[in-house]
Formats: sequence, C-alpha cells, structure tokens
Amino acid sequence: MTASGAADTRRSAMTSLKFNVAHQVPGRVRMKVPAAKGNAELLEQIGEAFAAIPGIERISVNPATGSVVLHYDIEQHDEFHGRLQHHVHESSGYRPPTTEIDEFARRIEEEAEFLARNSKSARVLVDFFKQFDGEIKRATNNNVDLKIVLALGIIGFTVFEVGAAAATPVWVTLAIFALNHCIELHAQHDRGPVSAPVIVKS
Repeated sequence: MTASGAADTRRSAMTSLKFNVAHQVPGRVRMKVPAAKGNAELLEQIGEAFAAIPGIERISVNPATGSVVLHYDIEQHDEFHGRLQHHVHESSGYRPPTTEIDEFARRIEEEAEFLARNSKSARVLVDFFKQFDGEIKRATNNNVDLKIVLALGIIGFTVFEVGAAAATPVWVTLAIFALNHCIELHAQHDRGPVSAPVIVKS
C-alpha cells in the first residue's frame, strides 16, 4: 500500500470515530474517544491529525481513559474552533465556546427567527439578509461579510452626515472593528502549517 493510500485509510477511519467533548475552557478542549480507549497507537494518530490545526500548542492523549486534550493559544480562539469543527464530526455535539459578541448575535438571530415564524414580512426580511450575507461572502471569497459592510456603511454615514471632526470616536471605533475583523479572517494565511507535539500519557 502506498503512503497516500495509508493516509486515506487513516483519514476515513478517523471520520467514522465518535468524539465526545467532555470539557472545554478557553485554551483547552478535552474529548473522549470511546473506540480508542486502550489503543495508544490510534490515539497518537488522532493527536497527529489534530496537530495540524492552527493555534494548537500541544496535544495530550491518554490511552487509559481514551481521551485527547488539545491545548491551544487563546489569541487564536476563533480560528482554532473554526478548524476544529472541520475535524470533529457533527454528531459529537461539539460547539465552540461563545464570546459576548457571539451570544449577542445569537440572540438577535433567534429573535429574528421568532419574528419570521409569526410574520410573513419578517420572514421575507430575514431571508433577504441571510441571502445578502451569503452573496457578499461568495463575491469576496469569504473575506468580507455583512458585519463588515454594515460597519463600513455606518462609518461612511457618520463621517458624511456629522463630519469627521465631530464623529471621530464613532468612526475610529468602527474602523478598528472592521480592520480587526479583516485581520482575523486573513490571519490563517500568514502562518505556515506547524504541527503541535503529541504527548502520550502512560
């Protein structure tokens, strides 16, 4: 069997494994892999697969408990959790920890969905903005989303209507928000692939 064939076999075996997130805090995620309990080699392979995720500093695997602990840089929180979702199957129940902004956005989305269920005009508006956001992401190759467009629109409106001198705090704050959002979206392109060490506990 060739090296690429062996990698494909390992990858297909990995996708069929069930991962249960046992605990997570910023900087650390502990997962249980019931099928890998007692199998140090399989856990090491799982750890090596996760090691390619940007932001991971080290990985500990414990064959006695069948657990994998991912330690990551909290400065790369969003990128780490975005990539982790691609590695962990949806049935694992994995959900990245939320920030205050994520929680606020989630509440707005829930309210919009509630209104949309009870009003045809609200449904039309919600669907329009979801479609508009999707079109913006597709047109910019996922580099810009509706949040950035709205922030830039508010900046432009504020500067135009109120004037740059009077509105400095608002437009500077929104410009920094938009710039930070762009930097976070593009941060993954600046780093080369780096593998984190996998530590097997005995």
